[in-house]
Amino acid sequence: MVLENEILEELKKIREAVTPKPTPPVPEPKGVIAEFKEFIGKAGVLGLAIGFIMGTVIGRVVTALVQDLIMPIPSAFIEGGDWRTAVVNIPVGNGIKFGIGDFVGVVIDFLIISIVIFVIAKFGRKVGLK
Repeated sequence: MVLENEILEELKKIREAVTPKPTPPVPEPKGVIAEFKEFIGKAGVLGLAIGFIMGTVIGRVVTALVQDLIMPIPSAFIEGGDWRTAVVNIPVGNGIKFGIGDFVGVVIDFLIISIVIFVIAKFGRKVGLK
């Protein structure tokens, strides 16, 4: 009798295993606005957009800082005073002209922007942002 009960139990387990399960219900489609809210919340798109806008504005502020406050100092020593058009001439063949003025301005912009971003990131880590 014990053997028969064990066999019946095993057969019941087998039946449960091979019986097809009902398919789960298909979720109703969400509205476009609900999907958009979910997308913004999960993907961090809002934070990315804010970071992009702030980066653009900081870039413009730093460029103005370099052009209007920092570079007029060396411009006083450059002939003609316009540092963005400063050129180094090398007398080889027909002559080679290196436009270093704009390059120097871009490098200074980059350095200042890098320092500003570093300070912002350091402050963010200090207050607990990651």
